[in-house]
Amino acid sequence: MKSLLSTLLILLGISLNAQTTINGKVTNIKGIEISGANVYLDGTYDGVTTDENGYFSFTTEEKGTQTLIVSHLSYETYTMVGDVSFMKDMQIKLRDDVNALDAVVISAGTFEAGGANNKVTVLKPLDVVTTASALGDFVGALQTLPGTTTVAEDGRLFVRGGEAEETQIFIDGIRVFTPYTPTTNNSPTRGRYSPFLFDGITFSTGGYSAEFGQALSSILLLNTIDEPGQEKTDIGIMSLGVSLGNTQKWEKSSISVNTSYINLAPYVAIFEDRNNWKKPYEALSGEAVFRRRFDNGILKLYSAFDTTNFELTQEDINYIEGVHFKLKNNNLYFNGSYQGMLNDNWSVFGGMSYTHNKEKINFIDNTIEDTENSIHAKLKFKRRFSSRFKLNFGVEFFTTDFNEDFSNTAIAPVNFGYNNNISAAFTEADIFFSKKLALKAGVRAEYSEIFNDFTIAPRLSVAYKTSAKGQVSFAYGNFYQNPTAIF
Repeated sequence: MKSLLSTLLILLGISLNAQTTINGKVTNIKGIEISGANVYLDGTYDGVTTDENGYFSFTTEEKGTQTLIVSHLSYETYTMVGDVSFMKDMQIKLRDDVNALDAVVISAGTFEAGGANNKVTVLKPLDVVTTASALGDFVGALQTLPGTTTVAEDGRLFVRGGEAEETQIFIDGIRVFTPYTPTTNNSPTRGRYSPFLFDGITFSTGGYSAEFGQALSSILLLNTIDEPGQEKTDIGIMSLGVSLGNTQKWEKSSISVNTSYINLAPYVAIFEDRNNWKKPYEALSGEAVFRRRFDNGILKLYSAFDTTNFELTQEDINYIEGVHFKLKNNNLYFNGSYQGMLNDNWSVFGGMSYTHNKEKINFIDNTIEDTENSIHAKLKFKRRFSSRFKLNFGVEFFTTDFNEDFSNTAIAPVNFGYNNNISAAFTEADIFFSKKLALKAGVRAEYSEIFNDFTIAPRLSVAYKTSAKGQVSFAYGNFYQNPTAIF
C-alpha cells in the first residue's frame, strides 16, 4: 500500500513539473485594463481570456519556443515568440486597431459616398436622382457639395474656380476621357453615365493621391458595384424619355445593363424659348457591366455608348437671322479591370480603358469634324507591411490621337490634330500613427512626349480625428496638366 501511494505521488510530481504556468496582465497603451482578451499558444488548445482586471494565467505542457497570441476586438493582435519558461508576469500592451470603423480617414477635402467599406457617406445613387437640382445626373448632385461651383448653365463640374477640364473622372480607377455629352452655348451638358451602376463615389475638392495625375483641380472616382444584391429589372418613365435596366446573377458572375432614350421635343413644344429648334435634343445611350469573381480577385468589364444629335438657330446680336448650329455625336467607352490578392500581404490592380469619340458640328457656314481615340492603361501593386503601414506603387500610360477637319464655303479644308503620349510612375505610403492621426505621402513622375517635359510631383496629406464625427485635414502637393487641345 505504501509502495502504491509513493508511486502515485511520484507520478503527480512528474506531471506538475511537466506543466509550465504562463501569466501576466493585458492593458492598452494608456494602461487601461482589457478584459475578455484571448490569450493562447498558437497551434495548441492551451489558453484563457483575461479577467475584469486584465489578468490571465494558464498552464501548458508545451516546451521550448512557442508563439503566444493575444487578441481583442478593436485592438491589433499581439504576437510573442519565445521560450514558455520565460512567459511569466508579462505586461502586454495592445495598440488600437487603425482599421476599426471609428479610425481616422486619410483625406483632404475628400467626400466618399456609398460602399460597405467607406467610412464617410455623402451621396448614394438614390440621392442623385432625388436631389432636385441634380436632374438625375451625378455631376449635378456633386455640385451641391462644398468646394464646387455652378457656372451659369454649363452643367459640368467646376471645383474652386478651375475649368471643368481640370477635374478628371475615373471609373474603377481608369480614366474617362469624354465624360460629358456635347452641347451648344447656353444649354447645359450632362454626365454620360447612370448613377445606378455605381456604389461608390469619391470626390476630392482638395489635394488628391499621387496615384492620379493630369488634373489641376480635383478628381472624381466612380466605382461600379462589385456584386449586385439581387436580380432586378428597372423601368423608368419620364415626360421626356424612358429607361430600362436589368441585372442577372449567377454563382460567380453577374451582368447589369441599362439603356435610356431622351427627346426634348415635348418640352420645347410646351415651353418655347428664344431658340428656333429645327430638331430638339435627342439622345440614346446604353451601359453594361459584367463581373466575374475568382478565388482571389474580381474582374470587371464596363462598356457604354451614346449618340446625340440636335439642330437649332440661336439668337445672336451679330446676325439678324440668328446663328445656325447642328451637332451629331457618337461616343463609345470601354473599361476593363482586375483587382485581387497575390498573397496575404500583396495585392494587384490592372486595368485599361478605350474611348472613341466622333463629333460633327455645323456652325453657320463652317463644318467641323472631330475624332478622338484615347487609351489609358494602369498597373498597380500594394504591399501591406502591417495595419499601420501600407505601400502603393505602379505605372500607367495615356495616349490620345486627336484629329479635326475644318471646312468653310470660302476657304479650302484645313486639318488639325495631335498625338500625345504620357508615361507616369507613382509610389505612395499610408502611415497610421494611431486611430486619430494618419499620413499619406507619395510622389508622382510624368513624362509628356508632345512637350518633351518630365515632371516630379510630391503629394502629402495629413488627417487628425478631433471627435467621433469630425476631423481636420491638410494637403500639399504639386499638380500638372497638359492643355486639352494643341494645334
